[in-house]
Amino acid sequence: MARIKLKLFASLSRFLPDGAVNQTTEIEAPAAASIGSILGRLGVPPEECHLVLVNGVFVPPRQRTSATVADGDTISVWPPVAGG
Repeated sequence: MARIKLKLFASLSRFLPDGAVNQTTEIEAPAAASIGSILGRLGVPPEECHLVLVNGVFVPPRQRTSATVADGDTISVWPPVAGG
């Protein structure tokens, strides 16, 4: 198992489990779990994940189902934002 820090910002924070602090939680995931599987386990819809970073590095949408995480990684996710 890998211990992952997960940060869900703005409207995505509703998917965080109880006990999350500052839009952040720590979760355990199977070794070499994909980003998509981790977010899916929490019920986060892929179409609501606009910007995804692992340890500060952008992960394009097409790689989120294959890119894996390791123990100690941090996943940060932002929804699409509109404004002007």
